[in-house]
Amino acid sequence: MATARPSLGPLQKLMDDPAVSEIMINGPKKVFVEKNGKNVLTDVTFSDEEDLLKTVEPFFTAVGKRIGKDIPYGDVCLEDGTRVNVMKDPVSRFGTAVTFRKFSKQINTLQNLIENGTLTQKAADFLIACIKGKVNMIFSGGTATGKTTLLQMLSNYFDPSDRVVTIEDAAELRFTQENYVSMETRTADENGKGGVTLKDLIANSLRMTPDRIIIGEVRGEEAINMFQAMATGHSGTIGVVHGNSPKDVIARLETMILMSGMNIPISESRKVIASTINVIVHLERMQDGTRKVAYITEVRGLDSGEVMLNDLFTFIFERVENEKVIGKLKPTIKYYPLFFQRFQKFGLLANDIFVSE
Repeated sequence: MATARPSLGPLQKLMDDPAVSEIMINGPKKVFVEKNGKNVLTDVTFSDEEDLLKTVEPFFTAVGKRIGKDIPYGDVCLEDGTRVNVMKDPVSRFGTAVTFRKFSKQINTLQNLIENGTLTQKAADFLIACIKGKVNMIFSGGTATGKTTLLQMLSNYFDPSDRVVTIEDAAELRFTQENYVSMETRTADENGKGGVTLKDLIANSLRMTPDRIIIGEVRGEEAINMFQAMATGHSGTIGVVHGNSPKDVIARLETMILMSGMNIPISESRKVIASTINVIVHLERMQDGTRKVAYITEVRGLDSGEVMLNDLFTFIFERVENEKVIGKLKPTIKYYPLFFQRFQKFGLLANDIFVSE
């Protein structure tokens, strides 16, 4: 569960600055911010390590989490969507490292993302159709590429009557549905008891009569539970995966299935992936600091034992001009997606959606 923000002390002015998207603390004497896509050293400091810890530890205790000698790292999310990550001694060798990733208050709708160049109107229309058509989706990309923000904006197109269950390590997502349940993992206590994992929460979510299951980040053995949800009638399930490309995401998911310990052959893992996931939406952070949808890719099935990918939209880089990346997300399909006729039947997409502008 998220919480109201405790006192931020010397960090308050950085949190109040709308141009600051991240605050990065490398020990008490070095505080950086990301501003306009660039990392900048600030004049903000803490008196010592103890002073820094007194500022960040209340974020964890307020929600029943903790960091300590036995758990020297953790994540928590504040009520305004800001995510806080802490790495302390002994894993952080030069002092406690803290990252505040702010949720942009300037992005409130999908139209805002279209206007700032994250994606095009046609790509947005296609993703809205995927949401309304309840296809199973993976949002992928590196850290801070905008995966959560795009998913947040697309949630406005969920059916208002849907029962939505979100499962996260740190509850970043903020949905507006009436019938909405937010679940968050829990670290074990000093005696190793009371811990709740993503795998536990996904398994239990299937008993909650969900219309949609949203998994904030899939990174290990819980992947098999996500696939089970997709395969047992829970259409519209969405997972977030870190990866460098749609192809890399498939390889990572194969590895995650192996991590489940179920001794599933790689050929069967690929069958599971190909039969459950419909679309991968991949985002990248460009060299100028902007975030863009780089690929929207259909997972089409198996071909000679390999998962077949069908790029529907691809960001085409053109040039760098005045330190800004110039390019556009364009339709690049080889085949119309297998679910396209169903979308047309229910009036979810126009016929010219894949015609390049």
